[in-house]
Amino acid sequence: MPHTLASVRDTIEQLWPLAGAESWDAVGLVTGDPDAAIERILLSVDAVAATVDEAVELGADLLVSHHPLLLRGVTSIAEDRYKGALLARLIRGGVALYAAHTTADVVADGTSDVLAARLGLRDTRPISPSADGVTGIGRVGDLPQPTTLGQLARALAEVLPPTAGGVRASGDYHQPVTRVAVCGGAGDSLLGSDAVRGADVYITADLRHHPASEAREQAVLGGGPALLDVSHWASEWLWLDTAAEQLRTALPGVEVVVSELRTDPWDFVILQ
Repeated sequence: MPHTLASVRDTIEQLWPLAGAESWDAVGLVTGDPDAAIERILLSVDAVAATVDEAVELGADLLVSHHPLLLRGVTSIAEDRYKGALLARLIRGGVALYAAHTTADVVADGTSDVLAARLGLRDTRPISPSADGVTGIGRVGDLPQPTTLGQLARALAEVLPPTAGGVRASGDYHQPVTRVAVCGGAGDSLLGSDAVRGADVYITADLRHHPASEAREQAVLGGGPALLDVSHWASEWLWLDTAAEQLRTALPGVEVVVSELRTDPWDFVILQ
């Protein structure tokens, strides 16, 4: 029996339940005919011009992006505005769009879980657990062998796809590290949590000056982690391969392709 957009949506929401979405998030089906047949899916972190064009040129019936195109309200989708132009391109190309954002962050094998696994963390648990105590935002766990902050930063750079910004570190290169907290995407809101403050290092993206500075100053007085700041896109891109395998298993006969395009917004950096 052929898969329809409606049945694929049901499968997606079994893998990444809507109940896991944060209250501020905008997940779910953005555009597409629920009765349309789905034979090919493209997975990406971002729904931007490059990945929309890729989906159309690939002949995909559905683009599943991690980040929502319509996270914040818009009052116009005129085609002289980029969101309107992207939606028009998708609709004309017969490509549906679905956003799986925080729903894919909180689950087992979600964005932070995959990053933690790639670093070899053991006995992981959420930084900010959901009511079930099992799912939740971020992960914290222990390395199989102690290392140093510098060595971990180098290992992280090897695990993540390359970006202009690389890996930024705050802390002593040689300081010992065993317990590691990670949060794919922007995670500075978790800097004050007990799980993060109890870790030797916190890995996340989009760390802003003041939250990072205040966390490091507090660490001098009362303990706290070193910081490793990485590309938002890179920290979540690793999850796409896991998501693709889950969809292939759940949707036999559907081709699932992972976008290799780098949609990190930064192109180069000049070191001073």
